[in-house]
Amino acid sequence: MLSTKARAATAALAEFCATIEWSSLTAIVHERTQELLLDLVGVALRGSRAPSSAPLVTVAQRLGPGNGASLIGRDAFASAPWAALANAGSAHALELDDVTSRSSLHPGVVVIPTALAVAEELHRSPTRVLAAIVAGYEVMIRVGDALNAESAYRRGFHPTGVAGAFGSAIAAGRLLELDVDGLVRALGIAGTMASGSLEYLSDGSWTKRLNPGWAAHAGIVAAHLASEGFTGPATAFEGRHGLLRGYTDEPRPELLTRDLGGPLAIMNVSIKPHACCRYNHGLIDGVLQLRRAHHVNPEDVDRITLGVLSGGALLVAEPIDAKRAPRNVVDAQFSAPFAAAVALARGSAGLDDYTQANVDDPVIRALMSRIDCHRQADLDAAYPDHWPATVVVRLRDGRELAVRIPDPTGEPANPIGPEDLREKFMSLASAVIDHEAALELAERCLHFAAEPDFERFTALLRGGRPNS
Repeated sequence: MLSTKARAATAALAEFCATIEWSSLTAIVHERTQELLLDLVGVALRGSRAPSSAPLVTVAQRLGPGNGASLIGRDAFASAPWAALANAGSAHALELDDVTSRSSLHPGVVVIPTALAVAEELHRSPTRVLAAIVAGYEVMIRVGDALNAESAYRRGFHPTGVAGAFGSAIAAGRLLELDVDGLVRALGIAGTMASGSLEYLSDGSWTKRLNPGWAAHAGIVAAHLASEGFTGPATAFEGRHGLLRGYTDEPRPELLTRDLGGPLAIMNVSIKPHACCRYNHGLIDGVLQLRRAHHVNPEDVDRITLGVLSGGALLVAEPIDAKRAPRNVVDAQFSAPFAAAVALARGSAGLDDYTQANVDDPVIRALMSRIDCHRQADLDAAYPDHWPATVVVRLRDGRELAVRIPDPTGEPANPIGPEDLREKFMSLASAVIDHEAALELAERCLHFAAEPDFERFTALLRGGRPNS
């Protein structure tokens, strides 16, 4: 049995989120929330050009016609649930959206498209959007923490998709002005729509990109149903048939409400510099560090050994024969051997490195065949609060180079600076909108609380021209 305290979690989360107001949050929370908005908007703009995004946009317009909410990167609209689905799915295509360590999920890609779409449709103020984002992050991350990502992965579930429906329901519910009882109903309804399969790993298909989109869509629908009095179970997480029974074998229910009211979950979110699964990032950092320090080239390498976390091994390292032979970009995004090989061969692991040309490159493929992965107990001891990695490179001249990365770049303990964040945004956004428009949009994101013209902001999201 889950504890009596845990059984009150749904109501406790709803009660807490109902009290979040932008004006009562600290300056550091204000700054971080707007930085995460900037990051997601840039990723979504560039992601709108991914091949997988076109079907999402077409279906969103077909099934959700109207001018309710902007389709990011397109001069088009759809109703809020469908715009959120398309925008979230597009943003997730690049594997560059923000991420958390303990819950191993991507909160921004669900919560921010939800909040922007619902707010645009309902004409809500920027500060209400930001408060909804903070609330959505809080619930989504806490649900992911309690889900226990490693256990959920073993069951075949994608934590972002599963927990995302609840984060979206809270963000949408706040913008729909639901009271506490309404938010409890919305969470209960979202619980019956929470989903997300890992089977995309079998062939590199696009369904991982759909998972956050469907979560955003489901949460908005759940909140609207709750607003009309539709009921949902008040024990969506803790009940006999609730989330923590069906989606994980090793739940951590106490994490749903531990320190609720203390430091906000949004302050523990990481920003990704590399265009792949987060479990690869420490490995990439290690390879790049050795490459710079020792001027290592692929032809110099006899063997590379990567120390990986057990929590992510099923995603990026096993089965090793498949991970050494990715067939497409999605496969490569979830391959530790490819991550290490492309970083060594190209000196980076950004969006321009995760291409079919590099997947097929004979130098990279030959190097992947000489890469081994193994789980390490000393790495697992720090997980999930930290995601360390080790890299050992044995050279043909007999030398052995080794490095341990305690926290990948972008973690709160190893953050990306403001200038690097802005550079990331500009590189992504400028591929879709012109440079001046991208500069204007960046400023509007970073000062969104004071945004005087929401319509202008959304016009830029759709690719509008800069103000003269």
